[in-house]
Amino acid sequence: MQLEKIISISGKPGLFKLISQLRNGFIIEDVTTQKKISISNTSQVSLLDNISMYTFDSEVPLFDVFENIAKKEDYKATISHKSSSEELRGFMAEVLPNYDVERVYDSDIKKLVQWYNILQKAGYITPNSFVKAEQPAE
Repeated sequence: MQLEKIISISGKPGLFKLISQLRNGFIIEDVTTQKKISISNTSQVSLLDNISMYTFDSEVPLFDVFENIAKKEDYKATISHKSSSEELRGFMAEVLPNYDVERVYDSDIKKLVQWYNILQKAGYITPNSFVKAEQPAE
């Protein structure tokens, strides 16, 4: 899965694919509706590729957590992000057993589950999605 092109924008629901860069912003595409829009440079953008989940001994990239969820759910949708706190925490313990329960909040788990389901529905979660892209030699 090419997460380096998938972004989350503060204040906008859903996930977006980065299409190109403009002089004063970006052209993005909603992953569910495929509608293209432009956003300004002042928008707070988070690349999913740069996001990690805390564990007791390190940080695990979101890519790896999505892969764990996909394998657990056989590449299908998972629980709802509107599930109870206990269900979400139990789910998190299954997909990332050593996650830091004090630093990973319920809101983080809800966002993780919601993002996974958005990507799964949009066709980004497949067995071939998790093959790491080759890094070009420098």
